[in-house]
Amino acid sequence: MTVHRETRRASRARAGSGAPSYRQDIEGLRAVAILLVVVYHVWIGRVSGGVDVFLMISAFFLTGSFLRRMRAGAPLAVGGFLLGRFRRLMPASSVVLAATLLASWLLLSQTSWPQLWRQGWASLGYVQNWVLGAEGVDYYARGSTLLSPLQHYWSLSIQGQAFVLWSLLFLLGALIARRTGRPGAVMAVLFGLVFVASLAFSVVETSAQQSFAYFDTRARLWEFAAGSLLAIALPQLRLGRVLRAVLGWTGLVAIVVCGMVLDVRGGFPGYLALWPILGAVLVIVGGTRPPGDSGEQRDLGAGAFLTLRPVRALGRDAYALYLVHWPLLTLWLAVRKEPRPSLLEGLIIVVASLLLARLVTICVERPLRLRSGSNGGPWRNAAVIAGCVALVAAVLVPWQWGATSTAVAQQRAHKNVYLGAMGAPGTPPKSDPVPVIPGVNTPEPEKWTWLDGPCTGRFASSVDVVQESCRQTSDAATAEHVVVVMGNSHAQQLGTAVDAVAKKRGWGVVLVYRDWCLLDENEPGTDTRCDEWQGAARDHVVEIHPDAVFLLATAASPDSPDEQVATGLDVVLDTFDAAGIPVVGVRDSPRSAVTNFFTCAVDRLPCDRPVAGVLAAENPALPYADRMRLVDFTPWICPDGTCYTVIGHIAVYLDMNHLSAQFLATLGPALDEQLKDFLP
Repeated sequence: MTVHRETRRASRARAGSGAPSYRQDIEGLRAVAILLVVVYHVWIGRVSGGVDVFLMISAFFLTGSFLRRMRAGAPLAVGGFLLGRFRRLMPASSVVLAATLLASWLLLSQTSWPQLWRQGWASLGYVQNWVLGAEGVDYYARGSTLLSPLQHYWSLSIQGQAFVLWSLLFLLGALIARRTGRPGAVMAVLFGLVFVASLAFSVVETSAQQSFAYFDTRARLWEFAAGSLLAIALPQLRLGRVLRAVLGWTGLVAIVVCGMVLDVRGGFPGYLALWPILGAVLVIVGGTRPPGDSGEQRDLGAGAFLTLRPVRALGRDAYALYLVHWPLLTLWLAVRKEPRPSLLEGLIIVVASLLLARLVTICVERPLRLRSGSNGGPWRNAAVIAGCVALVAAVLVPWQWGATSTAVAQQRAHKNVYLGAMGAPGTPPKSDPVPVIPGVNTPEPEKWTWLDGPCTGRFASSVDVVQESCRQTSDAATAEHVVVVMGNSHAQQLGTAVDAVAKKRGWGVVLVYRDWCLLDENEPGTDTRCDEWQGAARDHVVEIHPDAVFLLATAASPDSPDEQVATGLDVVLDTFDAAGIPVVGVRDSPRSAVTNFFTCAVDRLPCDRPVAGVLAAENPALPYADRMRLVDFTPWICPDGTCYTVIGHIAVYLDMNHLSAQFLATLGPALDEQLKDFLP
């Protein structure tokens, strides 16, 4: 995201080099971009497109620096360059990262800790964008409601990766340029190829999977390539004073209004991201003075504003301001438990961010700053980088190790009290030393039902969309009786209780599921592959011809008693009736759209609710009792008319609507009781 002092260092003029002179207007442009980022985050709750401008500018100066070396025949010294670059970037980012992690440790819920550990290491290693991209498309990571205070490190990660890739591209270009003698033309071709390929990829991926594309380095490389192409072409441009003024103001206005006009967070980085990139190009072109222009004439362009001293002063702190404003905002909202700050609160956050940014610049950046044009000594650079890593590790290691080892020890010491549905309902008091399970030390996969392995043999499907999420127990192939659990993620969780009964009765279990996918007729916006999955999944179950099929017969409405029969139930029953396959219809569990019950359980908050407010007074599937066996866990989830977040020291839920695998395992006896005359 950042251009770390490149405006001042990389833009010293050299005779015949084509390098731009010191560009105060670009430092001002950085100020405008960071101000947009902050204002949009704090008061508007949207994304401005300012980050895209930063990415483009960083490549603009990086390219100019390498081109000057190539044209002068000097060694590229890529290793020294990368060490020097990360030595300049890491001190400020590491200090803010360590401080943010420490504040999160003290202020945020334990349920957010695993996410912060993962993202903390990822931010330190410049791979945060890939972690966020995976979480954005990972159904099982969506239970967290935390607005991560480390989320903004995604752009630093992309920038760091691009620096490495650009260095390799310049090495390749230098090899080719030795034969052609035209380094500028060679690099223009290479960056042109990157621009076209990355932009095409970005458009396709954004339309297909925007939540991942937003953080995908491959979908962002064209923004860097645009800056590189501009750096190569700029010395050849000769534009009149009036035209340059028009271009500069047009570009600046385009950047400012981008976030107002476009859905930056939901539509980027496809072709829509051309808007802020082209705006930045126009501003830089508009501020370029042709040879012979002494600058004595009054500037009519955007530079007249961008070169004002207060604007440039903000530009000098742009990197630090980007680093500190987001943690301040998100931690403030987490502590205040508010979705957005008020006008006054936002002003406090902005002022505090400006002061902290100045402090980081003066106390961290400036003392470690390299002299202009120098990459520094490799050993000293490596020592600074190692110190940055050690600083962040000094927070993460004791926090992560301490929390995990303590939880494991406590759980082992109290293992006999984890009774779940067979225990007493109610959240333990804060003085109770027994930690709730699953806890912060529980790996995410262990909270869900996965069975033993993928479907094989006669249980395997030839349809990819069915096979990719088909699971079975290891004894399914040899068991006398086989049952299938079918449906979406709620059915997947049901598999834990079914597996508990299956182990007692000697059944084999097959799980045929797909996240989000209802039994039939999905809601708008649902994964388009659900349509393919539904029919193919039903056909696959008929082909298996199990002794019974378990599925969710109802769908609870979040925070409402408006419980309904599951969409597509009639279609499924008709299919399985015709095939002679018995069906077990399980009633859904209560849901919420706003309350994370797992957080309530771990933090021991009072989130229990009366069952009358979250489920229908009568099971909506009762009219189907003559067509399937009905199972209702409500008396165990909501005993005595209250739906609890903790029962028998086990968290009932792992998010807003999914029951935890640990609790569902304790529902085995309840299911066994309701199936006592059903199958052996």
